[in-house]
Amino acid sequence: SSPTFSIVNEYITLDNENIFHFDFYRLTKKEEIEQLGLDVYFSSGSYCFIEWPKLVESFLPFDFHSIKIQESLNSRELFLLK
Repeated sequence: SSPTFSIVNEYITLDNENIFHFDFYRLTKKEEIEQLGLDVYFSSGSYCFIEWPKLVESFLPFDFHSIKIQESLNSRELFLLK
């Protein structure tokens, strides 16, 4: 589920590992992002999935991957951009 109202949701895998899911749709200022402490999440070694990442691009670690999901007429296509 999208964490639109809570900005970040934490999930625990069957192997007892954390996954963080961010939705930055509601954020409008970089100051809001600075208060989240993203560096702690990014340096945790856990997977971090981000929706609406445009505002936080300058906060992303160097080795991030970008995935674009595009719907076509007959199927969905998944692109790994980096």
